[in-house]
Amino acid sequence: MSTKPYSNKSFVSMEQHICIVCGQPFDTGALLLDKRMRDSMEQHTVTGGGLCPEHDKLFNEGYLALVAADESKSTKEPNGNIKPSGAYRTGAIVHIRREVARRMFNIPVPDDLPMMFCDPEVVTKLEQMMKDSEAQDAQGGPT
Repeated sequence: MSTKPYSNKSFVSMEQHICIVCGQPFDTGALLLDKRMRDSMEQHTVTGGGLCPEHDKLFNEGYLALVAADESKSTKEPNGNIKPSGAYRTGAIVHIRREVARRMFNIPVPDDLPMMFCDPEVVTKLEQMMKDSEAQDAQGGPT
């Protein structure tokens, strides 16, 4: 019988990425191996970022995720944009069609852009616009 204490470490690990939209880890389906066969890795190892299956589906359906972030608490790039790894996310996320975003905002919205950070107030206003629109639909159109 081994006297070695039990360890959760292994020479094999499941690779995970962090979703750039919701910030949650998700499995990539890849296995990571320590070539030296040392017990150096946890059960899951985060190696990068990407889109989780839910947000990848929305992106492929033509949606842009607007992720609310507090600019004053976020780390910024030299150009003034919020750094994805340093974004202070508020937790609010809204999805809009890319075509709608191009009409609403005065900045380019490329087809390969899955998400943008925005002021929390933008999400609040868009949610209110949706509620107003749904209320009008329920009443049979605009009054």
